[in-house]
Amino acid sequence: MKLGNLNLSGRVILAPMAGVTDSSFRILARSFGACLTYTEMISSDGLIRQNTNSLRLLYFKEEERPIGIQLYGSDPEKLASAAKIVERLKPDLIDLNFACPVKKVTKKNGGAAVLKDLGLLKKIVSSVTKSVSLPVTLKIRSGWDSENIVALEVAKIAEDCGVSAITIHPRTGKSMFRGKANWDIIGEVKSKVNLTILGSGDIFSPQNVKEMIDSTGCDGVMVGRGALGNLWIFQRSNYYLESDTLLPDPSAEEIVSLALRHLQLSIADRGEYWGIMRMRKHLLWYIKKLPGNQELRKNILSTEKFEDLKRAFEYYLFSNTPLSERKIGAET
Repeated sequence: MKLGNLNLSGRVILAPMAGVTDSSFRILARSFGACLTYTEMISSDGLIRQNTNSLRLLYFKEEERPIGIQLYGSDPEKLASAAKIVERLKPDLIDLNFACPVKKVTKKNGGAAVLKDLGLLKKIVSSVTKSVSLPVTLKIRSGWDSENIVALEVAKIAEDCGVSAITIHPRTGKSMFRGKANWDIIGEVKSKVNLTILGSGDIFSPQNVKEMIDSTGCDGVMVGRGALGNLWIFQRSNYYLESDTLLPDPSAEEIVSLALRHLQLSIADRGEYWGIMRMRKHLLWYIKKLPGNQELRKNILSTEKFEDLKRAFEYYLFSNTPLSERKIGAET
């Protein structure tokens, strides 16, 4: 799959998710086969003002490549200026967010709210593509509400402005994550524009990935919520697309091992206390499907030391291992 001058090795991509897809998450997603990652979305206003939190979100490591930096806002000039700041950091592409439905973003006319005004959207896209030499991609909802489905119109604007790809999450901004994503919209857009189209929405398994590609003709699939506590979805989806064979679900041992590895990466970036605070929700996602996880969950929510958390995970594995399989001399 190609995005501008960027050649990607696969068809399954990590979606940008605010408060989730930080450097440690992206490193692991790449190691499990995500062919492209994105930063959390970054305010163009914040970058121009050199807001500390906005600048921190720009941080990435070489092992995360290929990586896109995602911007949001509603002012064409400010977004163009922010894109120039981003370009100096040499990511692989810049993504513009017209998809976020969260109120604190849309009340300032950012995210999915831009879909209410396609004239403004065109000015933003044109301004950014003319300001940078990097590939520019868009992420959109199908429209602001069910009375105004504008995905095709936006795709045509994107095509005219030299955008390299567009990701379509076929729910409206107003619907948030309610109801079912209407994949037919992705297929309609793909059939009517000469543009790389990525699909998003309700992707929770390798079967979902293949079904979206087969039913819509999209070039690739972006995985968001389906990757929470489940980074294996990239590895398993790639294998399923290549072989039509499903790899097994991860074992409890594999889940614990990855959770602890993720925790160590987070601590390396943020220090022990803040690394653990940042990881609590991730650890809960990892153990969500593990049987008998109540005590482990309590430990995750109360423990502030890595070694204590490590012992809690190890004890969980020990206590859930049949007596016949326990190693002689294992400590409780």
